[in-house]
Amino acid sequence: MDAEGTAARGTTEPGLEGFEFDRATAVEPVGDGRWRGEIRPEWTVGLAPNGGYVVAMALAALSRSLPHPDPFAVSAHFVSKADPGPADVVVEVVRTGVGVSTGMARLVQGRRGRALVTGTYGDLSAIEGPTAVRGEPPDVPPPDACVKVEGPATPEFVKRFDLRLTEESAAWARTAPSGVAEMLGWIRFVDGRPPDSASLPLFADAFPPSSFNVVPSLWVPTLELTVHVRARPSPGWLLCRFQTRYLIDGYLEEDGELWDEGGRLVALSRQMARIQT
Repeated sequence: MDAEGTAARGTTEPGLEGFEFDRATAVEPVGDGRWRGEIRPEWTVGLAPNGGYVVAMALAALSRSLPHPDPFAVSAHFVSKADPGPADVVVEVVRTGVGVSTGMARLVQGRRGRALVTGTYGDLSAIEGPTAVRGEPPDVPPPDACVKVEGPATPEFVKRFDLRLTEESAAWARTAPSGVAEMLGWIRFVDGRPPDSASLPLFADAFPPSSFNVVPSLWVPTLELTVHVRARPSPGWLLCRFQTRYLIDGYLEEDGELWDEGGRLVALSRQMARIQT
């Protein structure tokens, strides 16, 4: 048992602790429901840590405070921009049930709140029931036939991944915006770490904003991010599609689908963001 009175475990599978993602999101208990970690500068876009990374750190503390292994539903509100450096995560266990448990995590730096994250956890290996799937994976060329995102101007955060975009999705960076607010392509960790339920909220916020192909902008900060994890992904690439249908007065929604190499839907996401030109 750890200092918080629950089993000292998280969603990270045994043997993954040495990978960069797990080191960058590691937290240690300091008492009274508080956990301490370090926001790493390598996970920033410009001067701002990526939102999905901030969420993953908060979930690292939340997962060790709840008895179930997998995040089912995660919702994060970003209160203010986080900074690289020490950060605390304050966890409140809301309910512990047989099938699912729910908790809240506040990521703070000093006296400033940075993100408020709620999560409902369960066990994806233990669920079964009626199934009806109308969607299917997008028709995308294989990774080697897509555009690899790399180069001297690549943000530090993006260097944590092997990211391949379709020609149309990469148009904003190569020729001119395509006019279609969509990002399609493949992603995996550059160091070979396999995806799991703990990393899916990060992958859901790892692609360039789909709005880049409609409105050139320097930054598209996320206000709120919701991720529904539907299955534990198989090792290998994740196939992702992110779309925006409504950009109104500078605010947009972006809907995401994440599929594993076996063609199984592993996560859905939606975020609200605003464009800063």
